[in-house]
Amino acid sequence: MSKYDIAIIGGGILGTTISYWLSTLYDLKICVIEKEQDVAMHASSRNTGVVHSPFYLNPDTKKVLAKSAILSYEMWKKLAKDRNIPWKNTGVFEVGFDEKQHKSLEEYMKWGERNGIQEDELELLEGKDISKKEPNVQCYSGIYCKREVSTDFGLFTKELKKESERNGIKFLFGKKVNSIEKNNDCIIQFDDSQISSKIIINCAGGNSLDIAQKCGLATDYSDLHFRGEYWIADDEYNDLVKTTIYTVAEFKGYPFLDPHWIKKANGQSEIGPNAVPVPSPETYSGYLGDITTSLSKLKEIITGNALKLLADPEFLSLVSKEWLSSISKAAMIKRVQKFVPKIRPEHFSRRGIAGIRSPVITPNGKFLSDVMELEDKNSYHIINYNSPGATGSPAYSAFVIKKLQEKGFLDYQAKPKKSIWDFDSIAI
Repeated sequence: MSKYDIAIIGGGILGTTISYWLSTLYDLKICVIEKEQDVAMHASSRNTGVVHSPFYLNPDTKKVLAKSAILSYEMWKKLAKDRNIPWKNTGVFEVGFDEKQHKSLEEYMKWGERNGIQEDELELLEGKDISKKEPNVQCYSGIYCKREVSTDFGLFTKELKKESERNGIKFLFGKKVNSIEKNNDCIIQFDDSQISSKIIINCAGGNSLDIAQKCGLATDYSDLHFRGEYWIADDEYNDLVKTTIYTVAEFKGYPFLDPHWIKKANGQSEIGPNAVPVPSPETYSGYLGDITTSLSKLKEIITGNALKLLADPEFLSLVSKEWLSSISKAAMIKRVQKFVPKIRPEHFSRRGIAGIRSPVITPNGKFLSDVMELEDKNSYHIINYNSPGATGSPAYSAFVIKKLQEKGFLDYQAKPKKSIWDFDSIAI
């Protein structure tokens, strides 16, 4: 049985970035466990590719995510330049449709300043001024942020994997964790083998709650999975709008992303998403997935706290609308026509890449609004790490390493190596 000092579960952007930091700071035997055959096979590649500017994050409740996004911007920019990864400055409009949403935008302007966005990078405009910049966009008012960028987080993850491997990290692909036995060390069991590790770091994305529960943690929480789908604009309609457009969230208590127009790093324009309930973090088409998974999830919902959420009539109304916009392209187009009235269903003949978000549900039947970090004597778990998670992952992962050092998980002598980024200037 192979023995490791640290086992990171999850080869997405967060787990791979943590592996990179550890590889530059210590000479330890470390592995990354990934059930797929490569890194970034799920949410880390299946996303909009937007490097978000955190003007919409409340600095009182989302301080760490906002700080991570601000610091990581320059980190990603440097790596993009060094590795020839797309870095397309698109700018973004966050638009509102009435006086109430305008008040939210005014608050966002204050949040943006507090979160570290420069004054000359944010501008609050009336709808008529936005229409001068983007003639096909209609709204009451909106914020323009000129620092917004589109990139490819999957490519970033693959580059960090290469660097981690050069520094001695072992990636174990095709290894699904079946069970975890915890004594002095952790015994991690797969279908065909097992390994031991002194420490587990759980970064398993949509499966992170399941991994934590295998360690006996967060057993009173549950999760649901929602597939977000997009449509790609045909070439002749690709530049109807040249800027990424987001809208002020209409239902702030639910993790449904309001519709947006995305300018991708590859030059394409996409609209979406919806949020269709699916039984697993990998159900990228259809609605049921495999029967065993679907039945297992149904049983979990019926017997768990998700049932409280599903009894909420507002939530059920939202779900029904989202499902309709998956079945009907016209229904999704109608949502986007609110701010780009000129588009028509026939302008979109191809589906974009679908991604899945897995929000965690608290014991009282509400969506968990922030990241949850849990620990026991030899494991650390990062759960509910959602947007803008990819944007902030270089800095956020450095913060995690700093916590692990302070908590005594990394009671080893540091032996720093040459690094793309400076850990000490970030993890403060």
